[in-house]
Amino acid sequence: MSTACFTLRTLLMALMAASAALGLSGCQVIDLQNPSLEGPVPPIMVPPREKSLVSLASYRIEPPDVLQIEVFKLVPLPPYRAQIYDVLQIQVMGTLLDHPIGPTDTYGRPTPDGGHYLVEAEGTVNLGPAYRTVRVAGMTIQQIEEVIREHLLLVLRDPAVSVKLARASGTQPVTGPYLVGPDGTVNLRQYGAVHLAGKTIPEAKVALEKHLSQYFDSPVVAVDVVAYNSKVYYVVTEGAGLGDNIVRVPITGNETVLDAIATVGGLSQLSSKHIWIARPAPGDFGCEQVLPVDWVAITRGGSTATNYQVMPGDRIFIAEDGLWALTNFLGKVLGPAEQVLGKTTLGASTVRNLQTLGRRFNAQRRGF
Repeated sequence: MSTACFTLRTLLMALMAASAALGLSGCQVIDLQNPSLEGPVPPIMVPPREKSLVSLASYRIEPPDVLQIEVFKLVPLPPYRAQIYDVLQIQVMGTLLDHPIGPTDTYGRPTPDGGHYLVEAEGTVNLGPAYRTVRVAGMTIQQIEEVIREHLLLVLRDPAVSVKLARASGTQPVTGPYLVGPDGTVNLRQYGAVHLAGKTIPEAKVALEKHLSQYFDSPVVAVDVVAYNSKVYYVVTEGAGLGDNIVRVPITGNETVLDAIATVGGLSQLSSKHIWIARPAPGDFGCEQVLPVDWVAITRGGSTATNYQVMPGDRIFIAEDGLWALTNFLGKVLGPAEQVLGKTTLGASTVRNLQTLGRRFNAQRRGF
């Protein structure tokens, strides 16, 4: 009797020492619904819930988000040098009446917008049968005007030449959807890669414009996130000894516990109504942050007190039903024994049947 009392006393003292050590370390599980807590909770510690949702912090791009990038202005950096398959807009005043350079109106006069001429594979522009071709590849727009004018002076008295770049063949479109790679960069193909991980949408816009300014004159970019793949929460359903089920759900910013459980199809037959949110703390904090959920209150009663807003990284844990867990446990423990006994019984029955058949066969053979 004294030994039992001493053991119980030792156990209680160990538990009290552990509790004191836990309290001194400042690491405790905070239950905001515990009525034993004295005084109101500071507003900064009250978690958002239904009817009092909050906006999440500025979204920061992370892999594997999908971005929609649109570039509204792609003007090559000056001085631009003409390349093969560029399209030049050329207008010449003072040409031969029957051989204008550029579109003409009903009176045969060149129109103000001039004509469009392709820089062919040889690097030349064909100005028509009366003027032949002029080599322009590798030249700036000003140099092209001078070369065309000098060439036309062989045929015309005083031509006035105007040249503009209508389309640059080397300028590939940038607009489209882009996946943020595992290294946090977006691959813009021939324009290189830009690191956007950890940046907000405005910061990503600035980074893209700065990067594209290496190739274009004052580019104008718009960025948006079309697939929020990096910010998620988890719904963990305990499997009553048969293995837990985890569902990874992308977050949109206004989900509550009820929304999260509806996303996974509600409670399973193995689940109890004991539910809580495990909210991750900083790595060096070393404590658990647990928000208990009153499932009956938020469903049957329409209460919003524990229908918390889900935050990125939250784990919504649905505990198992105790009876199902016990049933499955007993099945695991007793199953092997039942199989052994069943096989033993079957073997013994088979042996008895064989013995009985043997005796009958011997009796019939002797004539009994």
